[in-house]
This record gives sequence, structure tokens and C-alpha cells, in this order.
Amino acid sequence: MNKLEKFPFKRVLVLGLAKSGTATCHVLVRNGIEVIANDLKAKQTDQDIMDLKAKGVQVVIGEHPLSLLDQVELVIKNPGIPYQNILVEQAKKKAIPVWTEIELLHYLIDQPIIGITGSNGKTTTTLLVQQILKNSQQKAKIAGNIGEVAVEVAENLKPDEKLVLELSSFQLMGLDRFQPKIAVLLNLFESHLDYHGNFTAYQEAKAKIFARLSEDDFLVYNADDARVVKLIESTKAKRIPFSRKQTDIKGAWVDEKAIYFGKERIMDLSNIRLVGSHNLENILASVAAALLIGANHQGIEQTLTTFSGVKHRLQFVLEKQGRLFYNDSKATNILACSKALSAFQQPTMLIAGGLDRGNSFDELIPHLTNVTGMFLYGESANKLAAAGQKAGIKLIKQGETLEEMVQAAYRASQAGDVILLSPACASWDQYRTFEERGDMFINLVHTL
Repeated sequence: MNKLEKFPFKRVLVLGLAKSGTATCHVLVRNGIEVIANDLKAKQTDQDIMDLKAKGVQVVIGEHPLSLLDQVELVIKNPGIPYQNILVEQAKKKAIPVWTEIELLHYLIDQPIIGITGSNGKTTTTLLVQQILKNSQQKAKIAGNIGEVAVEVAENLKPDEKLVLELSSFQLMGLDRFQPKIAVLLNLFESHLDYHGNFTAYQEAKAKIFARLSEDDFLVYNADDARVVKLIESTKAKRIPFSRKQTDIKGAWVDEKAIYFGKERIMDLSNIRLVGSHNLENILASVAAALLIGANHQGIEQTLTTFSGVKHRLQFVLEKQGRLFYNDSKATNILACSKALSAFQQPTMLIAGGLDRGNSFDELIPHLTNVTGMFLYGESANKLAAAGQKAGIKLIKQGETLEEMVQAAYRASQAGDVILLSPACASWDQYRTFEERGDMFINLVHTL
């Protein structure tokens, strides 16, 4: 088990006892740090609270008393807690550092870290990097915004293992000395402005992923994103670009036939399972990062010929009688559905529908170019049908359930068609979550 080395604080306030806060408390206690935990909504009878108390943690719930700051030298807050929180504001005034738990990794491990951030594509890229490394006979674990608490995974990281981290802007804001070996910046779009206040502050948070990089470290960045290119100007790290549009770069790039890294041809595009131009960017970033940390061509090819995507996000399900089935249940709005449609050039049978939020679907019309049939169900079926009629789609069928529409789409399709579930609607008229809806679609496809 890895231990905190040269950790400069003896008394720490952990603010927020969700998954990351609870794990952070346990790691600190195991390293002999005195811990006070504070949470507004937790209950004394919660098992996690009772476990922490049994370990000697002082737990304060239901309020944020400012007196807690008189007893501590450091605040580690849950990433989701805003900086307008009264304890956070007062800590800043008292010059008490405010971190997120990711910063603890600086004191906990020496193993190589690949840190991945961006407005879109973080999860896919993180999973790809880990899988490429595994298929290259490299040991790697994933953590961070992707699900597992980073400090918990790092505590048990073995000497020969690497750590691949998905990092959100919320997590990055609370960093000071954190230094990955490889930082990846995928893209920058206006996002989470309610949390950060403005786009400049959001970009500054993202920039923390490479703020401490040295000349011996690497920054993999999107050379097609002008905002990214501008933001990284100050980095000391070796800059490794990736691009879908440029071919004269010393990084990862692509032409109409293959993926390259510098002058090396990596693999044919035709063998890649993952679809969509946005995913091609994720692939290029993953290839660059993985090669820099020790992956090989065989590991890349083995991964990219089998990796079908993050579940419910343009996830390849199977091929049946020449039809390709894709699950994009996470497309709960028009924008997400339009991006999914743009990923395919083949004739597409679109299965859509769900909760009626009161909007029309006219914005979807320009993206229905390759759609040869629409199979619509749920509350919004009539409105989606109206958009399809305006787009000139002749084959439009409506039904009550997803099951009816999967069967109808399969019967109407031909070999070479894509059958795509991309609902453009929330699931709540018939399903509790988009995950439940996606799982139903997968089951239906497998039992056709």
C-alpha cells in the first residue's frame, strides 16, 4: 500500500462526504492525519458516517460551522462543491489551501500518470488509453471522473502499474503541485459556466492539467482547436499534437486511408470499429498518449478493431444479416442525436422518441440526410414524424414501444444499413434512465 510522502499537513478538513470525500478520509486516516469531515446532507445513521467515526474521524453534519477552520491547515473539498461555499470562501481568506483529492496523488505515488481532460470525449479517450496499454502488455488502471476514486486507486497502485485519469474542470481547479507524465487536452467548448462563472475561468481550470509539467513531460493537444492551441502556449512540456485536418505534424494524424504517428503508419482506418469524427479525434489522442508511455502498434490495432465505445454512447451492439446496430441511448436531446447521425454515411434507420418536453424537432431536419427510415415511439413520436415529413423521408412508422420499433426497423432494413437508436429525447415516459432504455435496446437486438 502506497503512503503519503512529505505530506506537509497534520490536520485536514474534508468537505463533502460523497464517494470521493469518504475515500479521502480513509486514506488520510491510514496515513496518521487528523481528519475532520463536514457534510450538509449526510445523516448520523449512514453506514459511511459510522465507519468514519469508528476510525476516529470527527464528523460534523447538517451545517458548515466556520469554527472548523480554526482547527485545520488544509481543506480537501468534493469537486462538485462550488467555491462560493461559505467554508471555502473563508478558508481562502484565511490563506488555508483548498484542494480536491487529486492533489494527494502528488504525495502518494511516483508511477506514471496520464491525465486526460477536455470538454468532450474524456471517458472514451481514458478507456482507449487504458485498453491500448493493456493490449500492449502494459499494466494500467483508470480512475478519476470516470468512476473510481483516484486517491483510493493510487493508494493500491503497484510499482509496475500506470494510472490513467479522467479529470474534470471541477477536479482540476483544486490542484497545486499535481504533475502527470502525460497530459491530454482534447478540446474546449463553453461548458459548466454556472460553476466557473465565465469561459476564461473554465479554461484556466483546464490549464491546470499542464501547469506543472516540465521539459521531460508531454502535452498531447488538439491542433485543430484554436482555443486549445492558444491556451497551451505557455507550457514547458514537449508538445505532441493530434489532428484530423493537418498532415505535416510530429504527432498523431490521419488521411483518408490510415492513422499515423509522425512518419509511422499505425493502422488502416477501415479496420476501426468506433465511428464518428469526434471519436476519431479521441482515437488520435489515445494513440499519441499510449505510444508516448510505452504502447506498441499491435496493442493499438487490437484495441481499435474491437473497441465499440462507451456504453450507450454510439455503442456498437452487433452485426446481423449485414445490418449494423448502434446504441446511442444517451442522446437525450436533438444536438446529441444530430452528432450521432453525422457519424454515418451509410443508409440509416433511425429509432427515436421518448419524453415530450414541448419542443419541435425541426433542428434535426438538416441532419436526416442519410436517414432512409424513421421508427418512432413514445410521447414525442408525432412531433418527430412531422420533422421527418418535412425532411422528405418516405418511410416513417410509429408505435407504442421500443420493442415494436426495433422489429419494424429490422424488417424494413437491408444489408449495409445502420440501425441506430438515438432517441433525441429523455427516457422518462417509459424508462427510469437512459441506461435502462439502452439495455432494453441491446436485449431486443440480441433476441431478434
